[in-house]
Amino acid sequence: MIGVLKSFKIMLLKKVQIVHWFYAFTFLFLVTSCGVSKSLKDVPDVSIYNSVIPERIKVSDSSFRSGDNFLSKNEQGLWELYVEGNPLEIGMKTGSLTQELFKKQERAFLSKIDDLVPSKTKQYFLRKVLAWYNRKMYLHIPEEYKAEIYGLSKYASSDYNHIAPNYLRILYLHGAHDIGHAFQDLALVGCTSFAAWGNKTEDGNLIIGRNFDFYAGDDFAKDKIIAFVNPTEGHKFMSVTWGGMIGVVSGMNEHGLTVTINAGKSKVPLIAKTPVSILTREILQYASTIDEAIAIAKKRQVFVSESLFIGSAKDKRAITIEVSPKNFGVYEVQNSNQLICSNHFQSEAYAEDKNNSKHIVESHSQYRYERMEELLGQHEKITPQITVDILRNKEGLQDKQIGYGNEKALNQLLAHHSIVFKPEQRMVWVSSSPYQLGTYVAYNLNDIFQNTPSLSANGSLSKPELNIEKDAFQYTKAFQNYENYRGLKTQIEEAISNNESIKPSDLLDLQNTNSDYWEAYYIVGKYYYQKKYYTAALNAFEKANTKEITTIPNKEQIELYIKKLKRKLN
Repeated sequence: MIGVLKSFKIMLLKKVQIVHWFYAFTFLFLVTSCGVSKSLKDVPDVSIYNSVIPERIKVSDSSFRSGDNFLSKNEQGLWELYVEGNPLEIGMKTGSLTQELFKKQERAFLSKIDDLVPSKTKQYFLRKVLAWYNRKMYLHIPEEYKAEIYGLSKYASSDYNHIAPNYLRILYLHGAHDIGHAFQDLALVGCTSFAAWGNKTEDGNLIIGRNFDFYAGDDFAKDKIIAFVNPTEGHKFMSVTWGGMIGVVSGMNEHGLTVTINAGKSKVPLIAKTPVSILTREILQYASTIDEAIAIAKKRQVFVSESLFIGSAKDKRAITIEVSPKNFGVYEVQNSNQLICSNHFQSEAYAEDKNNSKHIVESHSQYRYERMEELLGQHEKITPQITVDILRNKEGLQDKQIGYGNEKALNQLLAHHSIVFKPEQRMVWVSSSPYQLGTYVAYNLNDIFQNTPSLSANGSLSKPELNIEKDAFQYTKAFQNYENYRGLKTQIEEAISNNESIKPSDLLDLQNTNSDYWEAYYIVGKYYYQKKYYTAALNAFEKANTKEITTIPNKEQIELYIKKLKRKLN
């Protein structure tokens, strides 16, 4: 009987292997099909553009020029970039001026692929998968942005050609945000934005604040670029970006139209279309009113769900445009002078959307929405300083201590950047490191775009007298403990993954450095469970269960561990 079972098992395994090989060959056929071939060969026609740019001159280690274009680092550590010209020129000038930052960002982002996929055979297969997945992207990106990416790609690193050639790789990277949040629901699901206007602000003018909680590693977040772009077509605009990125995640144009993005709940997309950051770039460059922004958004097909938070100086209010692969909605507040956006949709178009409804119940989006309502309700009149104070808030509802880094907080001590707009005055404040605790640096777009800008005596385009001061929290013992917690967390999670032993003192330190955070106890519980120290594991999970747990799935996971452990111990 045992022999028969073994034979049957071997037969099943062989059958499974045959099926796997069949799917592998089928998939290989798909990724080398005609549709993929066309996308791989597609290169924008740049013959209509001037392709000669001024030579880059190094003024200092932190300042570079190329004709009237320049890149310079201010005293807060933000890089300020000014570029002008046609799409190819803007791409090439941006690439030339930022080439060190560009290559550094690529390395921070793509080196992880070599770590995760060291096999040359698997890297080859990965290339095929990327080509197949992105086979339609080139059809959904305007030609001028492909030309700009083409110019930019001339300064890309040659170290990652095994992933894709320079132009295709940089094109694909513009969909990385979309793919990342759709597949993982991690990288871009904690952003929070709000607007106030009319009698809710000190002077009656529109104010917008937002945290961009995108995290791709500490190295990725170090070199932020404030780009001021003067294109030959469309409107001049500024955006907060990084090396190699022409899309927009936070920005304002010369007419006082602002755009920021907040990820929604997405299904795993089967094919890439228009990256959201390219759509928002088009809105910023070509819209000056809310209606114009809506019209542009309707033209494009996206492949993930996203809220586009639009503020308008001309309309003196803000709305959200809610886009997804199969739906489109616009949300405007009625009889109110404030608008809040976290990571769920609010328009009538999504009232019956099951994904969105589930996301509201299970995620931390609704919690942050309510916390924003609570904080706005504490202030009769909003100012830029109050806006910053709200964006820096680390507590939960009713000022509850929920642990540093908790995604239920508005300030998760994770943000790539935070930003405040006053569109009618063309004023913008951009946060500096660490997170949104550093100085919010002030810029006036009217001053910058009225004439060709040049660096002032202080080496910056900013208005230092209007800066908003840094947060003293970064100098506290609590902040130092949080930074220590982050380091310990990484070490301990790696040890758990490799089934290594951890010193008891490190486990205790993890909990003590962030004692209000559920995750600290959860990680300790997982370690003890792995080592079969069941009583210690149960104590840790029960402690975690007393804290403010981020999501329903997190809570269910902890309760499942507790149930398993009680069975083992009884």
